[in-house]
Amino acid sequence: MSQPALSGAVSALEETLGVTLLERTTRKVLLSPEGERIAVRAKAVLGEVGALLEEAEAVRAPFTGVLRLGVIPTVAPYLLPTVLRLVHERYPHLDLQVHEEQTGSLLDGLAGGRLDLLLLAVPLGVPGVIELPLFDEDFVLVTPLDHRLGGREGIPRQALRELNLLLLDEGHCLRDQALDICREAGRDDVPVTTTAAGLSTLVQLVAGGLGVTLLPRTALKVEISRSNQLLTGYFADPAPTRRIALAMRMGAARGAEYEELAAALRQALCPLPVRVLEQDA
Repeated sequence: MSQPALSGAVSALEETLGVTLLERTTRKVLLSPEGERIAVRAKAVLGEVGALLEEAEAVRAPFTGVLRLGVIPTVAPYLLPTVLRLVHERYPHLDLQVHEEQTGSLLDGLAGGRLDLLLLAVPLGVPGVIELPLFDEDFVLVTPLDHRLGGREGIPRQALRELNLLLLDEGHCLRDQALDICREAGRDDVPVTTTAAGLSTLVQLVAGGLGVTLLPRTALKVEISRSNQLLTGYFADPAPTRRIALAMRMGAARGAEYEELAAALRQALCPLPVRVLEQDA
């Protein structure tokens, strides 16, 4: 929409409502106090209109139209090949749009209607969000070649108390999970001197001898192949784990489709080094 057309539409809305929505000067345009109140209601109305359109689309034909999928960065590179192959083969008329973001941004997008479905680590504990568990996977210890725990099996969790553990930046759920694992092992403080924005950088820091890190099993094949200066250590049972799930809004118009997609994904994920969960897990 052009600027003159937008201005005309806003002026027409102001005339219809009998309220001044914007404060205009030669340099900027601001919402008036009345406009701020109206904007809150307008967002709710637009959300309901979006839900209406989504409902109509779902009724017309399942697994057609747009599906906006949000994925966390510590899942996207390792699971998306399976997800995309499944959608391409089984749901060829589904227009899948992928958005890689951190958990907080994804949840905001889901609540606001910007995203339809999320693929991320759970539990979330967020009201109004339904989780469809897919699988559990173990964490492994990644070390430099000369590290005493490199290549070992049956490593006790307590070993984490004395290790120089490298973490992702704040905002990544994997960072929080690593810290939780350390607390479970009896370590309350993890000095943070070096962090990374992604797992690839984190692994390269380990290869350079700056410390060790924890990787989920699904990331291992991709990330370890980037360097010949790394070894992998495996924890004693029960190993620390994370759970990956799909998440949708409660009452989503396409909820039945999302549940069917989750069931199909569980089957497709069986070849990966994970423990696929039952639908009611």
